[in-house]
Amino acid sequence: MDEQALLGLNPNADARYRQRAMAYFEQLKESQDAWEVCAEALAKGIYNDDHVKFFCFQVLEHQIKFRHAALSAAQQQLIRETLMKWLQCQLMNTQPEKPFIRNKAAQVLALTFIMEYLTMWPKFFFDILTLVGLNPHGVDIYLRTLMAIDAEVVDRDILHTPEVKTRRNTLIKDTMREQCIPSLVESWFQILQTYQLSHPELTCQCLEVVGAYVSWIDLNLIANDRFVNLLLSQMSVEELREEACDCLFEIVNKGMDPVDKTKLVESLCQVLQSAGFFNVEQEEDVDFLAKFSRLVNGMGQSLVLSWTKLAKAGNVKDAAETLQAVEAKVPLLLQLLVHEDDDISANIVGFCYEYLHVLKQLPQLTDQQKTNIEAVMLAVMKKLTYDDEYNFENEGEDEAMFVEYRKQLKMLLDRLAQVSPELLLEAVRRVFTNTMQSWQTAPFMEVEVAIRLLYMLGEALPASHGAHFSGDTAKTSALQDMMRTLVSCGVSSYQHSSVSLEFFETVVRYDKFFIVEPQHIPNVLMTFLDQRGLRHNSPKVRSRVAYLFSRFIKTLHKHMNAFIEEILTRIQDLLELAPPENGFPALLTSDDQLFMFETAGVLIVNSECPVERKQALMRSLLTPLMDAFRLLLAKLPQETETERQAALADCLSHAVGFARRTGCDVYRDCLQTFLPALSCPVQRAVLRSSVRSFLHRMIICMEEEVLPFVPAASEHMLKDCEAKDLQEFIPLISQITAKFKRQVSPFLQQVFMPLVLAIFEVLARPAEDNDQAAALEKQMLRRSYFSFIQTVTGSGMNEVMANQGAENIERVLFTIIQGAVDFPDPIAQKTCFIILSKLVELWGGKDGMVGFPDFIYKHIVPACFLAPLKPTFDLSDAQTVLTLSECAVTLKMIHLKRGPECIQFLQQDYLPSLQVSPEISQELCQVLQQPDVKVLKNYIKVGLPCDV
Repeated sequence: MDEQALLGLNPNADARYRQRAMAYFEQLKESQDAWEVCAEALAKGIYNDDHVKFFCFQVLEHQIKFRHAALSAAQQQLIRETLMKWLQCQLMNTQPEKPFIRNKAAQVLALTFIMEYLTMWPKFFFDILTLVGLNPHGVDIYLRTLMAIDAEVVDRDILHTPEVKTRRNTLIKDTMREQCIPSLVESWFQILQTYQLSHPELTCQCLEVVGAYVSWIDLNLIANDRFVNLLLSQMSVEELREEACDCLFEIVNKGMDPVDKTKLVESLCQVLQSAGFFNVEQEEDVDFLAKFSRLVNGMGQSLVLSWTKLAKAGNVKDAAETLQAVEAKVPLLLQLLVHEDDDISANIVGFCYEYLHVLKQLPQLTDQQKTNIEAVMLAVMKKLTYDDEYNFENEGEDEAMFVEYRKQLKMLLDRLAQVSPELLLEAVRRVFTNTMQSWQTAPFMEVEVAIRLLYMLGEALPASHGAHFSGDTAKTSALQDMMRTLVSCGVSSYQHSSVSLEFFETVVRYDKFFIVEPQHIPNVLMTFLDQRGLRHNSPKVRSRVAYLFSRFIKTLHKHMNAFIEEILTRIQDLLELAPPENGFPALLTSDDQLFMFETAGVLIVNSECPVERKQALMRSLLTPLMDAFRLLLAKLPQETETERQAALADCLSHAVGFARRTGCDVYRDCLQTFLPALSCPVQRAVLRSSVRSFLHRMIICMEEEVLPFVPAASEHMLKDCEAKDLQEFIPLISQITAKFKRQVSPFLQQVFMPLVLAIFEVLARPAEDNDQAAALEKQMLRRSYFSFIQTVTGSGMNEVMANQGAENIERVLFTIIQGAVDFPDPIAQKTCFIILSKLVELWGGKDGMVGFPDFIYKHIVPACFLAPLKPTFDLSDAQTVLTLSECAVTLKMIHLKRGPECIQFLQQDYLPSLQVSPEISQELCQVLQQPDVKVLKNYIKVGLPCDV
């Protein structure tokens, strides 16, 4: 072997050696026989370096995986002998190989097994078991190999494709069941029995193998007294108990007849209970209990599945016995569900959920079942509670896991509501009322969970459009009582952020309560506006309350008339534009302020004030904003630091966003204030983007009043453009064109060529061949350009293009022809043919544009034939099919406008120039003259590319 190249296998080797090692690896992989030196090195144990051993196995793996069929019989035999010799060496070594070597060896053995077991090496397992016996090093490789085979042949979590492999895997499993599984199971029993005290790690490996294989082998080989007793005894051995638990879980999880499954689970439970495993409170090992909880969950879900099948089949007797078995597990379920360790509790949630689903299907509940439901409710309520360690200021992984666990508990609560809504409502009411009576002295977690439960009822007991306070009297009465207590007991003053957040979330969830009892609105408004809400000391609370306040006001704006001016006064300082240089951290972020401006706008617009008062209020809201905008805009060009420029530009952008959220009568003033930002020489992208968005909104809000501002805005936006600028500007012009049509015709005639020339200039800029981002930007700009032309032509304003002068018109027309034929972009091509069809309709008749008929015959007709003939024209692509359809529509429009002249041109001039036979030419012209365009579309789709 190339010793110099092998030096590069060490992770610490320099790049030159590593490169040489990679090249050597490729050489050995691709050679017919060079890999044999690796086989020899493994068989004889020539190298001690772990990286070299791993390398040799990798080379061997490549041969087996990708070249096995091409190897000679002697070479295949060499691989088998190499692996067996290497395995024999392991039996004699005092120290085992490193785990990564053993895993790779197991993978190579597993690959060899898959390739050869059905044909050349049917005695694979016999040979390995005969060789390794009960040698611990050999047993380790044997067990790793079995897991590697499972990963390749069985494991459902690993995607195995294609179908050939699926058939092969099925055949391998069938053959193993017939020939060797009983021997393998016997070997597992011997390993478990022999090594349970001396080599717990081997025993755990073996338990993992049993768990993996039990899903597809005969269960009677495992689920028998001898094997199960051994597994149960290992449940009492500290080093083995978790793996034994997992193994029993896999046994219980195996699909089987429902009656047999019930018997299996019941026999297991009997033995586990006798051994004291059901005494959960006496067990201190939480890791084991988490595994045990998973096992009980598996047993419970298996029993529920058996009951479902038996009940469906009408087997009343066995179904009743299975339900009895399910009910018998509920006390254990409750112990695990309420356990202080959340992992243990979370592992049993599935069984609990399924049990409640069973109760939901029963016609009547027994007293014991009702007691069970209440016990589950109490357990869920207890487990929803935060613990002391929860870090609200710096939420990490543990906190995220608890949030996920809470979601699981919420599912249980929702299911409880389906089983017995009355019991749930009463239980929540009891907990809530008791807690609110003593909230001043209660720990925060109890107060938070009491309010949380009220909040969760909103989803657990759903109401159409949040109408929780109409309909069912018992429910509405209970909810009203609780809401009344919530807003009047003073709990909003509780000094903990979690309680504050839960209070506001609940108030907004049940905002329709205040329509029923509007007398509580003033107090709740104050809660939002003072240090309990928008001025809370927690930024997280302030931020959330800003959003919730906007939702509250939107729902109840009709009840706000008496409070509008006070609200606006109290939030005035929260609406100030906070420039980055003032040094004081703002109470609200810019995003939060968006909601505040929206809230102010909703209040003013929906108020019952006279119009003049509304306008005055809106001016007092927006004037400070516009003043600050002008000040900062003047300061921005003088700023030299890029970071400070960006911060100021962001601030200006937010100001525009705030105004956009208000919905007001002073937009004209806003526009006059914001438009100068378009000519700012720095931070153009941010400023242009925000002003452009504002203009989009103004087109809808101001209608024709916006039009005087558009020309100046367009002029600024077309200066020093990038592709992205133009791409975002074109939709604005298209929106204006589509909305105002002829009203903006003079403006469009004026802006048309400057815009088109700006686009041409950007598209003509050179870019690197491999710059995909630039290529994509140009493609998107080209599409936007064609969309703009389509909007103009489709809005009935042919004068916009017609008045651009012959030279300019010709230039634009050629770009459309080019877009239809030359660029392999079916979306753009389709748009181009739509434009061409429209132009033919507008200008192709007798009284059309001078010279346009010549253009039709010289360029548009050829485009309709050349585009589909391009190799890039892929009819398996849906967009391309649509392009072909538009191509047919264009031809049809030409015939419609030019009549027999078009047929004559095709038959006598154009089609002969393409060497089309007279028969095909005549057939095409006949189809073209059919009144239904669908006939032509189908003809072109089926026949044209191969006929022409």
